Amino acid sequence: MKKRAIFPGSFDPLTLGHYDIIKRGITLFDEIIIAIGVNTDKQYMFSLEERKKFISVAFKDEPQITVLTYQGLTVDFCKKVNAGFILRGLRNPGDFEFEKAIAHTNRKLSEIETVFLLTSSGKSYISSSIVRDVIRNGGDYTGLVPDSVRTK
Repeated sequence: MKKRAIFPGSFDPLTLGHYDIIKRGITLFDEIIIAIGVNTDKQYMFSLEERKKFISVAFKDEPQITVLTYQGLTVDFCKKVNAGFILRGLRNPGDFEFEKAIAHTNRKLSEIETVFLLTSSGKSYISSSIVRDVIRNGGDYTGLVPDSVRTK
């Protein structure tokens, strides 16, 4: 049986931190579905189509990676795509506490395991919200994102 994981997030935009976790995750799983969560109440900087393109282009040479979108509970999406694992990245202790609570809730709702990877030390400060702030203020964000996101 193939080990399929989802890596959920809004990816607004994809960062080098996300990229790091995904590249390292494909050494652990047979397939990773990058699952872009859609929240109609949230204002995004990049459209869903742009975010999908950023990810698809960044991983175009990785056949074991698929990009899909979903709404609702992540565990329900896992069941829908037959994924037994949720892959998450941890940058700091705050991330751990937040992600631990979600992982415990997901485990209570289903049999899906959450696997945590620590981001590489040189990327642990990068977040999508920081990247968005740099972009909004005209800063050089190119060292924070994969080439596919360098559109502005």
